[in-house]
Amino acid sequence: MENCTFAPKDRMNDLLQSEKYLAGCYNGFLLESATPEVVQCMTGLLSDTHHMQRQLFEEMNSRGWYPVTKAEDLKIDGAKQKFSAMANK
Repeated sequence: MENCTFAPKDRMNDLLQSEKYLAGCYNGFLLESATPEVVQCMTGLLSDTHHMQRQLFEEMNSRGWYPVTKAEDLKIDGAKQKFSAMANK
């Protein structure tokens, strides 16, 4: 096991998955926070986690490790209409 190392792509993917997990945890904690001080603390932690997650995603995307395809305008418009209709119910 001495020669067991992670490649940079694997390390970044692990970091990204960890940040996603933390964001979910912090969001849950924030929803259950009972005092303004705890709300402020959890909001800051959640914001920091979102920022780090975005940075990791952008770095991985720039290296071709997390490719995304641009959605077609028609699909975007369809999603907007769907969620607009749900919000207006």
